[in-house]
Amino acid sequence: MRNNNKVLRYTLKYAVLSIVSLIVLLPFFWMVSTSLKDFTKIFLFPPQWLPSPVRFQNYVDLFQTHPFHLYLFNSLYIAAIVTAGTCFFAALAGYAFAKIHFPFKNVIFLVLLSSMMIPTEVTTIPLFAWMSNWGLVDTHFPLIVPPMLGAGGMFGVFLCRQFYITIPSELDEAAKIDGCSPLRTFVSIMLPLATPALATLSIFTLLHSWNEFFEPLVYLNSSHLYTIPLALSLFTSESGTQWHLVMAASVVATLPLLILFFFAQKKFIEGVALTGLK
Repeated sequence: MRNNNKVLRYTLKYAVLSIVSLIVLLPFFWMVSTSLKDFTKIFLFPPQWLPSPVRFQNYVDLFQTHPFHLYLFNSLYIAAIVTAGTCFFAALAGYAFAKIHFPFKNVIFLVLLSSMMIPTEVTTIPLFAWMSNWGLVDTHFPLIVPPMLGAGGMFGVFLCRQFYITIPSELDEAAKIDGCSPLRTFVSIMLPLATPALATLSIFTLLHSWNEFFEPLVYLNSSHLYTIPLALSLFTSESGTQWHLVMAASVVATLPLLILFFFAQKKFIEGVALTGLK
């Protein structure tokens, strides 16, 4: 009787998980399927789940109608610089707030931390005016530097500080006794130990930068500077939306993230737990 209940419980659990997985994967399946359909067969009713015939030409058209390789490059290099810069500043500032004593340290940290609560939309107009005065609108500068030092950067500082706090102070004291300066202690001892926190931060930052749409929409005017999320709007005109190309572009834009998740899924899952450090 007990074994039967156990089998029934596992069956129900896996049935629920399978249904939820299908619901989650259905939009992704529809995106891939639509990207391989002819435009005239996208809105058929009942819907055509499997493309017939399979039209790989949509992916060729994607790169021929617009310089999509350029948009990929823009997104890649912006996300890479933002990720590297955010990790650099967060590692330094997090170490300072966790291990170095200076006046009003906690007050300054709380003030900086409160900046995370300010919505992006509130700071957009003054930041845009500042960028415009410096001639930095319609460049990639507003998409690279402010994210490093804004709310995303402060999240990184918070994450790194919480991680450094868990490292025993005896390591710091031993390094001082051996004659290490604070910078040498940071580079040689603390930074290698903070690799899990930095890996987590880099994944979250890369995902956010890659998917960012609002800030490129505000700051970029020239189409050759567009990132992928903004470039998707180029497939919509007065005559309608080229959904087969939009879906093909979405598949191409999703592939780097899937590859990243495939190789870093362990760090990604650990990162979700790491954000709960006290």
